[in-house]
Amino acid sequence: MPSKIALLACSVFEKEIELFSGNAPHIIETRYYEIALHDRPDMLREKLQSEILALDARDDIEMIVLAYGLCGRGTAGLHAGRHPFVIPRAHDCMTVFLGSKEKYASHQRACPSCYYYTPGWNRARRVPGPDKLAAMQQEFSAQFDQDDVEFLIESERASWAMHDTATYIDLGTAEAEIEAEYAKHCADSLGWKFERIHGDPTLLRDLLGGNWDDERFQIIQPGETLGHSPDERVLRAEKTNN
Repeated sequence: MPSKIALLACSVFEKEIELFSGNAPHIIETRYYEIALHDRPDMLREKLQSEILALDARDDIEMIVLAYGLCGRGTAGLHAGRHPFVIPRAHDCMTVFLGSKEKYASHQRACPSCYYYTPGWNRARRVPGPDKLAAMQQEFSAQFDQDDVEFLIESERASWAMHDTATYIDLGTAEAEIEAEYAKHCADSLGWKFERIHGDPTLLRDLLGGNWDDERFQIIQPGETLGHSPDERVLRAEKTNN
């Protein structure tokens, strides 16, 4: 029987978690957090840490599960409270969508100019395309002069120039077809190639189901802190400095 868990997850995984958790009775509570926290790693760390420590008071859970990766080191520095926590050995969520860090690395080697699209990133309108540009225009116009707005938007466009392919990862969620069409629309608007690949839910399923081997997952016990490991393990446990 898997440990009773509280699941703290990026909302990029919301539909996939609903699909693959199967309303599992060992998942006592699930909390989702906004994708935009990736833009501010310190705020991501602060939010997750406060949630981890708030769960200390819970007697109905045995483990905290983080549906995150290293995420720009936004999770590095998290320390366990009363309950241990577990996190995939992943630089970012694409490892989870593709099933392993090895599959992700292999695809990146084969297509270094790919930009990855998933249903969650699409829904948040945080992928290259006309909707993101329109959102940036609206947001920046309320804060900056027009010349500055144009500079910021052109800077964003320039950052897309290293890419030429929109790679949509499909894990079979209900909206997979609609989101594939959206990714194709973005690719067409940018003059990019488009590819649709099937992801692998194994890593996510095992994260949710409690199959936490050391090769793919890092467990942080009370008295330990999550650290960045600059090798293929990605993450490591460090002694917490009190």
